[in-house]
Amino acid sequence: MTIPPNKLRIDIVSDVVCPWCIIGYRQLERALAETATPYELHWHPFELNPDMPTEGQNLREHLVEKYGLTKEQSEANRTNIAAVGAELGFEFRFSDDMRMHNTFNVHQLLHWAEQQGRKHDLKQALFAAHFTHRRNLSDDTVLADVAAEIGLARDEALAVLKDQRFANDVRIAEKFWIDAGIRGVPAIVFNQRHLVTGAQGTENYIQILTQLMQETN
Repeated sequence: MTIPPNKLRIDIVSDVVCPWCIIGYRQLERALAETATPYELHWHPFELNPDMPTEGQNLREHLVEKYGLTKEQSEANRTNIAAVGAELGFEFRFSDDMRMHNTFNVHQLLHWAEQQGRKHDLKQALFAAHFTHRRNLSDDTVLADVAAEIGLARDEALAVLKDQRFANDVRIAEKFWIDAGIRGVPAIVFNQRHLVTGAQGTENYIQILTQLMQETN
């Protein structure tokens, strides 16, 4: 894809059940606004838990199994994430019954939304559906509801999920980024050359953007 001169291409590899993905994006969004950087944004799929069963798993239990976190460590992490999110205008509403989900169908729905120019909007709605409203992203009817709430066709969303028409496209996209060395998210690639991982903070993104735009110009 050809990007207009002096316009920054930004590719973000992420998952909607990753709290630092929405935090990193909100930080970057602020940095883009503060630096008045012209850009073109592209979201790409990554599954934090590709082997997660369809019914999902209690989030706290999942973190204990995956990272060995104690309840106290988990609570401290939640408090920190919620505080950082609040500063960025995003509400995290963690609860003891919150669940981690398999997001393969989520990424298929996002692929479909991209064909209608609505991938970014759906991505933001899904972050909020999971972290703010604690909706069940393992349920196809919930995913279709979220799509409908931003103006996409609910029946078509359900059909996309039922027939899995974009399964192969998503697998190919996921493999591309894994083969490129992406093992964790958020992973942000600027101008298809400069990789930045994790949520770096607004000030750091401002420095990165300023340097990149100087190079571009």
